Amino acid sequence: MKNMKLLSLLVIVASSLLFVQCTTDPIAGVPGEDGADGLDGMDGVNGTTECATCHNVTTSDAVHASYLFSGHAAGAAAGYAGGRASCARCHSNEGFIEYTTYGQVAADIDNPTPISCTTCHDMHTSFDFEGDGYDYALRAIDPVKLIVDESYEIDYAGTSNACANCHQPRRSGPVDNGLGLFEVTSSHWGPHHGPQTTMLEGIQGMEIAGGEEYPAIGSASHRTGSSCTSCHMGETSGQIDGNHTWIPTPTACTTCHTNGAPGEVTGLKEDMAALLVLLEEAHILHMDEEGAVHPVEGTYTILEAEAAWNYLFVYEDASNGTHNPKYAKALIKNSLDALNAN
Repeated sequence: MKNMKLLSLLVIVASSLLFVQCTTDPIAGVPGEDGADGLDGMDGVNGTTECATCHNVTTSDAVHASYLFSGHAAGAAAGYAGGRASCARCHSNEGFIEYTTYGQVAADIDNPTPISCTTCHDMHTSFDFEGDGYDYALRAIDPVKLIVDESYEIDYAGTSNACANCHQPRRSGPVDNGLGLFEVTSSHWGPHHGPQTTMLEGIQGMEIAGGEEYPAIGSASHRTGSSCTSCHMGETSGQIDGNHTWIPTPTACTTCHTNGAPGEVTGLKEDMAALLVLLEEAHILHMDEEGAVHPVEGTYTILEAEAAWNYLFVYEDASNGTHNPKYAKALIKNSLDALNAN
């Protein structure tokens, strides 16, 4: 019996040795040759490098310094901030944000604050600047429908669309009442203070027939070959022009006008002065002691109203015809000739 147990134990031990031998790693062979090295990868870019191009103290200080010379800052310094729903869209921080967010300003705004950085800038819509372009975190860069004609859309295909939201007329031109007359009911009548977009486009003026031909819509060189930002936000010289002053720099002009910045539109200044004399004689316009021109409430002939509209349109555009020289010249010269012939 003891022999049988001893024999069984020997069998078990032998089997264990056999199992270990079968599962042990095989004897290593001759080492193979090394494979070819892979290509070196490119060093990564720090995540904030792209951001720091604009988001740095030097850039920020330059923006704030230049802004102090702007018309937007002048309005803020004067304490002018529009709280009325019809004005707030462009004359208050809260109004512009509400308009660009919801498409309207629903009601008057209590204690509105002036235009500031956050009025126009919020957050980037995309951080793929190479693929999607720079949006500069602007709130509104989509095409803009005109206030007076929503069927007409302005599209500068870029950041200049932000400007078009406000720099356009708030009213359309005078319409004959059927008796050859038109009534001016407000001392704020006219295209208002920012018709630059429609002047650039060559629309919304009262195109009185005359010897000066009106150019095709959208044909002005500054419309086809430039933009608001390229002209008004060029490289600054001491933060008193360009950048966020929105004052054109000589360099911005000479980029295209290689022979020097263009001068005044020939004859426009003289024609405007002559037209104003006639319109003041008709009592439809009045120049105050500070040299600002205002409409006067009353009833006038449709020709007087159209000529006054054209004067205010070119006057409020404030580019002295530069935005659209041919259109500005035609509006004023034809108005002047028509009144003189009447």
